[in-house]
Amino acid sequence: QVQLVESGGGLVQAGGSLRLSCAASGRTFSNYAMGWFRQAPGKEREFVAAITTRGSNTNYADSVKGRFTISRDNTKNTVYLQMNSLKPEDTAVYYCAARPLLPSAVATDYDYWGQGTQVTVSS
Repeated sequence: QVQLVESGGGLVQAGGSLRLSCAASGRTFSNYAMGWFRQAPGKEREFVAAITTRGSNTNYADSVKGRFTISRDNTKNTVYLQMNSLKPEDTAVYYCAARPLLPSAVATDYDYWGQGTQVTVSS
């Protein structure tokens, strides 16, 4: 089992920044690829970003490319999502997720999920 706990969400004005953190415990963190997803009210959960086990490769949704950065610190068992130039359409609950070895942009490929953290961007 892998337990994931997100933090860092909040209310921010458009154009502002937030950094989300996801702390992992349980199995060996460095064996897991990590992803960030988000879900807005009335919408399906959508892919945001993913990172390989050692952090050497990343992947982003087109909607956040150039504004968001995913990173990880395997010594701290933590994955981060730096969000810059935030827009009202980024408002959602953000979830981190873990799956063995290879990252994916498909939510159903992930085995473990955090409880989510709310991000609200005001215009």
